[in-house]
Amino acid sequence: MTEEGIIEVVEALAANPLFGGLDTPARAMLADHMELLAFPAGAEVIRRGDRERILYLVVEGRARVRAGAADLGPVERGEHFGELSLLDGQPRSATVVAETPLRVARLDLARYAALTQHDAALGLAFVQALLGGVANRLRGTTDSLQALLGHAGTPRRTRVTVRTAGAARTTRTGTRLAELLPTEVSGHPVVAALVDRRACSLFAGAATDSSVEPLTTEHWEGRQVYRNSLGLLLLEAAHRLDPTLRLRLDHSVGFAQRVHLASPNGHDLAELAPRLQREMEWLAEQNVPLREDAWRVEEARDHFESVGARAPLALLRTWRDAMVPLATYGDVLALQMGPLVPHTAILRGFRVLCDQSDGLLLIYGRAGTSPHDPGGVAHIFESGTDQPERVTLDARDTSRRTRAMTGESERWLDVLGIASVGELNLRCVNGEVSELIRVVEGYHEKRISRIADAIHDRGGVRVVTAAGPSSSGKTTFIKRLKVQLEVNGIIPHEISLDNYYVDRELTPRDEHGDYDYEAFDALRVDLLSEHLRQLLRGERVRTPTYDFKTGESRPGEGPEVALRDGDVLLLEGIHALNPQLLPSVAPEQAFRIFICPLAQLPFDDLSRVHASDVRLLRRIVRDRFRRGADAAANIARWPKVRRGERLHIFPFQDQADAVFDSSLIYEPSVLKVYAERYLLEVPHDHPSYTTAFRLLELLDRYVTIYPDHVPPTSLLREFIGGSGFRY
Repeated sequence: MTEEGIIEVVEALAANPLFGGLDTPARAMLADHMELLAFPAGAEVIRRGDRERILYLVVEGRARVRAGAADLGPVERGEHFGELSLLDGQPRSATVVAETPLRVARLDLARYAALTQHDAALGLAFVQALLGGVANRLRGTTDSLQALLGHAGTPRRTRVTVRTAGAARTTRTGTRLAELLPTEVSGHPVVAALVDRRACSLFAGAATDSSVEPLTTEHWEGRQVYRNSLGLLLLEAAHRLDPTLRLRLDHSVGFAQRVHLASPNGHDLAELAPRLQREMEWLAEQNVPLREDAWRVEEARDHFESVGARAPLALLRTWRDAMVPLATYGDVLALQMGPLVPHTAILRGFRVLCDQSDGLLLIYGRAGTSPHDPGGVAHIFESGTDQPERVTLDARDTSRRTRAMTGESERWLDVLGIASVGELNLRCVNGEVSELIRVVEGYHEKRISRIADAIHDRGGVRVVTAAGPSSSGKTTFIKRLKVQLEVNGIIPHEISLDNYYVDRELTPRDEHGDYDYEAFDALRVDLLSEHLRQLLRGERVRTPTYDFKTGESRPGEGPEVALRDGDVLLLEGIHALNPQLLPSVAPEQAFRIFICPLAQLPFDDLSRVHASDVRLLRRIVRDRFRRGADAAANIARWPKVRRGERLHIFPFQDQADAVFDSSLIYEPSVLKVYAERYLLEVPHDHPSYTTAFRLLELLDRYVTIYPDHVPPTSLLREFIGGSGFRY
């Protein structure tokens, strides 16, 4: 550095409160070990996530500090930045951009080491000054937070007792949960902590005496944490490639998730997909830490409005909390609807594929194994065989079917102006509940009418089968379809597959040795086939019944059925789409229907309501209300229910001649009236409490709708009671 440059740096050091206490010779010695650099206006001096261990001192001009979309203010002559990275070598938490032509003095780790070797006392004084500055900032931040939150920040206790891995240990209050837990269990990464069964971020601190357990991707709640984290990583990668590129995580398609391009900005998807994957892999390699912030509602609204994020902006119009939790792996802020993985290095094995002409597919890695892919299909990409091509085709085919099933509903919702949970809430607040319900129910009726018309128009249909996962609304759908068929002059006769179970001792067993009532071999297909042959010949058949208490099949004790010319038989059950179910029925005589609540609303670009959560809420309300089964037992059984769906329903979706989306966008607001109480009944120490607590938080984001407006013919009445149909 020139003598003139050293003088400029000495003057800048003298203007800095931390180094103003050094005498002139010490400041000159420090300046002599620094490097003077110039940056044009708009240039990035440092970037968030960088790991260079460098301190900068502004000599001339002004820079601006940004953390994501948050503006942290200017840095002017005599001020410094970057000291934390110099001290600890962690990734930088902010980006600094030259607002004007900028000249800075830079001290990197090598130059600091040379300074210390030359003058150890000055090196020590320099570090002490930096640490003093950090301490002052922390005190200021603490005071600001206390004022913001309106309570004293001093913990009531300095030590807490934590029970983990069967043992109790005492630790300081505020100890990060990550320090109390392993990084993986049995090969599955730990993605969050369960504090008294509630899923919490690993960055959270121990605050009270509690039980702390690891939540891994082996558990379905852990897989959801992993998948949400992977989605946030994708949004961050897209922003880094092109800040104007806008992505939105769409519906799940089994072991992958569709990604909608809200603003593709001319990007070729075939080229964009591998670029996004490489950027995500780079971010994972950098092990970028998660940053969690709590913003005031007004600040969060301003931010989402500035970036044109319609969904979260609408949701915040009815946000009841004073603060909004936000999270980011860089610059993209998203609503934090639950815990996320603490570092990006946990995310691995994923793939980004081009999906047709208007979207992408995000395939989960092995650690993110989805409930639809218990074996971790996505890891096949790493096997070096020809199987990646098969997985790619499977993923795209599943995506195509899902898109076909949800596309019409989504287009209809866009026309209504309800594309998110927040927009639904605003319609409720504006007093449009009755009209909204009438329109939604009318849409259902029109769809059912179309299916009845399709059966009529095909001609020659004698057997109609309907299958769908648990709590999809099959029973009410069948009853409403019967009405529409009769309108078309077709007389339907109903038979339940549940009455064709084999005796309990003949029922197949699953891998745990339990009776597997959802296995195809649990049905007396031979008896059903014989009855179908007789019915199609015009003969009268006495159907069987099944006694679920005793586990006995009772042939000939059910209702008598006969089909006249033009009549149809309705078969409803888990295996109704399986081609093996109707070996004696000609293809042209069968019409198959798949029923499921598919189109669910998003909260923001990252998070949305999952169809499986809606079905679980339906099931909890129905079984508690009508069958006396509590929510804890229902949640505990849910994984087995989902397993049966994966094996016996979803693989045969492509056999369906028609799909009925049984989702009602307003229903979480109605289910909330019942489900909140039933979920609160789950004991806090019960394993089901983790899911119960998450569902309670989900429901809390909805404005309540009381059931008075729900018509008696609504599919929702099957679950909340008051139906005009007899079950």
